[in-house]
Amino acid sequence: MATPDFIRTLRADAGQQLLWLPGITAIVFDDEGRVLLGRRSDNGRWSVIGGIPDPGEQPAECAVREVYEETAVRCVPERVVLVQALDPVTYPNGDTCQYMDITLRCRAVGGEARVNDDESLEVAWFDVDALPDLHEFSLSRIKQALADGPTWFAPTAER
Repeated sequence: MATPDFIRTLRADAGQQLLWLPGITAIVFDDEGRVLLGRRSDNGRWSVIGGIPDPGEQPAECAVREVYEETAVRCVPERVVLVQALDPVTYPNGDTCQYMDITLRCRAVGGEARVNDDESLEVAWFDVDALPDLHEFSLSRIKQALADGPTWFAPTAER
């Protein structure tokens, strides 16, 4: 994932300390029910599409932008699938971030799936019963996007 300029500016002052950031994940389905995945250039693994919204950018706008930037597919967000605070992650350069992920189910409406930036090695559509090896992060979001239930969020502790 390319680091947005506004985060580079924050890092100039914050150093490598933990940054709390929004993250948007787009689970994109085509008319055949296939899901769009990209094989990431940073780790070589297949994954769902996502990124960090620009300051002031709405989550749905971010999903549309990220999907197009990474895959050349045009999509329309349909619903919020889940909202989840993720565990902190430390990148190889020592920067630490923690993301509040908002996952949106999206429907493809145009474009041809292809690598459209330097964040992906490959881009492809997959039948949901024939997915490549994926991290649990991607699998759980695809499963949740396929369900017709309400938006998922971690349950609160009883008090």
